[in-house]
Amino acid sequence: MSTNKGIRLDEIADRFGGRIEGDGSVVVHQVASLESARSGQLAFLTAPKFLPLLKATLASAVIVPPQFSAETALPRIVHANPYACYARVVALLNPVSHEFSGVDPSAVVQSEIPPSTRVGALAVVGRRVELGENVTIYPGCVVGDDVSIGDDSILYARVVVYSNCRIGKRAILQSGAVIGGDGFGFAKDGDSWVKIPQIGRVVIGDDVEVGVNTAVDRGALDDTVIGNGVKLDNLIQIAHNVQVGDNTAMAGCAGIAGSTKIGERCTFGGAAMISGHIEIGDDVHISGGTFVAKSLGKPGVYTSIFPLGTHEEWLRNAVQIRRLARLAERVAELEKKIKPTGE
Repeated sequence: MSTNKGIRLDEIADRFGGRIEGDGSVVVHQVASLESARSGQLAFLTAPKFLPLLKATLASAVIVPPQFSAETALPRIVHANPYACYARVVALLNPVSHEFSGVDPSAVVQSEIPPSTRVGALAVVGRRVELGENVTIYPGCVVGDDVSIGDDSILYARVVVYSNCRIGKRAILQSGAVIGGDGFGFAKDGDSWVKIPQIGRVVIGDDVEVGVNTAVDRGALDDTVIGNGVKLDNLIQIAHNVQVGDNTAMAGCAGIAGSTKIGERCTFGGAAMISGHIEIGDDVHISGGTFVAKSLGKPGVYTSIFPLGTHEEWLRNAVQIRRLARLAERVAELEKKIKPTGE
């Protein structure tokens, strides 16, 4: 079926789950927000605060959670996870289309590659590189010697993959991502620094996405490992020897210092900063802007953001925080002097 002709609502439910309420034969051609949707488009609802938009939308159909199915008369897919259903519909109606095929004459390819590979202008593929089927390498990419990249992976323009790194199947590396650069390894020698050669690799699992200008450093001795299904946003720093568990997601500008071990299904808000040589267990969720300086083994949400206030309020609060240690000492001294009741 060609998605250019649209898709029936009941066909979407057959593919992605959910039940149909109303006319399942309605055809949609695109997805839009509740506010901007027009005839022929499918919108979705995820939270009660958007109910007024649901009542006013001009969409032809909607995706809603079960608790809001009675809030509209529009044809609808009732789905336990409308956002995930929406994501799949977007992918169905907007398949990735590459602007080129084959190997551009200006590309430098020094390895045998499958006929299904696409290599764009001025890209470089080094020696002894192993590429799976349907790998797409956009213009200006550099793939170093002895690299392995799995089936259906995409390297957008100017991605650099250093030598010996391993990338799994269906990876998406956005423009400017650098995989396998040297980690920050230096030994102090008097007033100067001695560079420590980084001889590990980066090993990336299947279904991983790495955002624009994100850097994943190679290991110093052991490998830096990114598990299956990991999603890394733009401008993230993953230092050497870090291990990231399956299906963990990090928002933009997060920074993970060296030798940190992160469990599965974790999330990191934007600009979260994680100290090195600590362990974070499964299902740990770090709020944006939070600094983590110790290991976290218990699942849950962790936040260290200081509440927002005016600059004058912040200064007053900061002064009080600096006094807390001395205050605690004074309280301890007083407790020693006060006899318990009944003595």
